[in-house]
Amino acid sequence: MKAFDYVRPASVDAAIRAKGASGAAFIGGGTNLLDLMKSHIEQPATIVDINGLGLDTIESLPGSGLRIGSAARNSDMAAHIDVRARYPLLVEAIVAGASQQLRNMATAGGNLMQRTRCHYFVDPAFGRCNKRLPGSGCAALTGEQRQHAIFGASDRCIATNPSDMNVALAALDATIRAQGPRGERSIPIADFHRLPGGRPELDSTLADDELIVSIDLPANRFAGSSHYLKIRDRASYAFALVSVAAALDVDNGVVTEARIAIGGVAPKPWRATTVEQRLVGQRLDRQSVREASLIAVEGARSFPGNAFKLALVPEAIERAVRVAGGLS
Repeated sequence: MKAFDYVRPASVDAAIRAKGASGAAFIGGGTNLLDLMKSHIEQPATIVDINGLGLDTIESLPGSGLRIGSAARNSDMAAHIDVRARYPLLVEAIVAGASQQLRNMATAGGNLMQRTRCHYFVDPAFGRCNKRLPGSGCAALTGEQRQHAIFGASDRCIATNPSDMNVALAALDATIRAQGPRGERSIPIADFHRLPGGRPELDSTLADDELIVSIDLPANRFAGSSHYLKIRDRASYAFALVSVAAALDVDNGVVTEARIAIGGVAPKPWRATTVEQRLVGQRLDRQSVREASLIAVEGARSFPGNAFKLALVPEAIERAVRVAGGLS
């Protein structure tokens, strides 16, 4: 690991000023950043510690929403009485994401900024990774593709976003509040993570000198009809091959609103909007769910190593929606 300076500012404004220095990086729990530093993938000259800035609170918003501070630990979110009662989908995703030890350290903001676990990115022994070394190529295009994207990828990168929490936040239509030298702004979760296009080294639309201060959740009508499903190679502590966050609003047996986000299939949490639209207005039964799920992979682009996801995605969506809707 390269030597670095460490600063612990006393305020958010001071933290933003410190980050403005060349080569600085924010740290909360460090569960991703420190691994990348040990591998020399990230080499910040200065670490700016954002703990102790009052960003770890969880509080209600007017209109029955919820504000989660960016430094709130995953374990605290999963155990919080309001999160458990009003956003059980988020709790399921957090608990599915990692061990208790990691959840005790990992933060909400860190989850948003979590970098891909593509093995060509995390192992510097591989020389071709446009996300790590822009312009070097993408080894995954002709290599191991089991974990890789079938939606939203480009010819420069087919890596996926690894976070479970992000998938639930996408289904819940979260908003990210960021603060920087130019003030504060709000970023819808749908606009926060970037598709790779020609710049795969850029994971999000967050500016380099901005700090995530909170995640805002709108009032939730889906608390009683939601489910997070994660399919992985082993039963625990593995990244998703495919995951689904499903939430429904049902009136007299008819779907009035549906939210479905998919993980493990794209460089960002992927909203299955065509499936949502197909479900709305339909009577919730096994046949309607099956028919809607089958259109989920329209427009997908698979590779030899991940073509199985074309069959797995509809099956996973069908299963998640049936559980969310209370269908046997």
